[in-house]
Amino acid sequence: MKNINRIFKNSTLILLISLLPASQIFAGNEDRSGQAGASELLINPWARSAGWGLGSTASARGMEASFMNIAGLAFTKKTEIVFSQTQWLKGTGTSISAFGFSQRVGEAGVLGLSIMSMSFGKIEKTTVDQPEGGFGSFSPSLMNIGLSYSRAFSNSIYGGVNIKIISESIEDVSASGIAIDAGIEYITGEKDNIRFGISLKNVGSTLNFSGDGFSIRGLVGDNNLTIEQRSAEFELPSLLNIGAAYDFYIKEDHRLTVAGTYVSNSFTKDQYGIGLEYGLKNYLMLRAGYTYEDGLLDAALRTNASSGVSAGLTVQIPLSKEKGSTFAIDYSYRSTNPFDGTHSIGARINL
Repeated sequence: MKNINRIFKNSTLILLISLLPASQIFAGNEDRSGQAGASELLINPWARSAGWGLGSTASARGMEASFMNIAGLAFTKKTEIVFSQTQWLKGTGTSISAFGFSQRVGEAGVLGLSIMSMSFGKIEKTTVDQPEGGFGSFSPSLMNIGLSYSRAFSNSIYGGVNIKIISESIEDVSASGIAIDAGIEYITGEKDNIRFGISLKNVGSTLNFSGDGFSIRGLVGDNNLTIEQRSAEFELPSLLNIGAAYDFYIKEDHRLTVAGTYVSNSFTKDQYGIGLEYGLKNYLMLRAGYTYEDGLLDAALRTNASSGVSAGLTVQIPLSKEKGSTFAIDYSYRSTNPFDGTHSIGARINL
């Protein structure tokens, strides 16, 4: 068993070192902006981790780690159930619903299931001849389903893999595919208060749309013909996260965590995030974050609706001291310009 753990440790360290040069491969390229699809994969649907922006690569725990670094799923104590509802870019009528379930299996492994659904409400149908509509509506739908497994290889090294099923559809056109996330987390320090994380996300094959919406029916001579067009393929928005976090313990009841993340995007600008979280025991947590990318502070150069600032809080109530079960309410706010920000509220149960 010791030999197996040693192999896991060595292979993990090799993977960490080998992924560092990958930041050059996945470096943000403004010339490729708009060429990738499935942009919903870049949206954090969870209320707790969204409160400190990109700061949770090395700090996220439980089911919420499925967004930034799936290795954090391994910290699920027994059973966790999470719900989250997000008003995305408030004023647009866009909402995101998320559900997560994780269960410890054995001494070191954790299985997880996550579902994210994005709704845009009803959109009026229009044509060139009838720009005012009046003949029905349609409802676009985006959904991601993730199946994940994380494991503690030792007291310091944790790793995980997340396989996501991607589905995008409107009334008569749809696309589907599979993406894979992988992450590693390393913990050290006298109180396990120093953490490093690295994750590779949204790696998968190209997708393309198909369906009756690409069919054109017409009359050629005396014959009725149907011509089906083919849509161009698009790639997934792959990225690399590299993050670190440090916990400052002030007496016994107070904790302050400082965290940072560098995100190397394949199709958009690279991002830099920093986050702070204050914890009063396990009852109250306050967090704030800031995410920066090139041109964010210049209105003429900014290409992102997000203006970088985020904040959130968690109120957690113990349900059973013997079992360590808890119930928590999470809230987060992400500032945007234009629109009225992004608001997320969630609930979680740890059994």
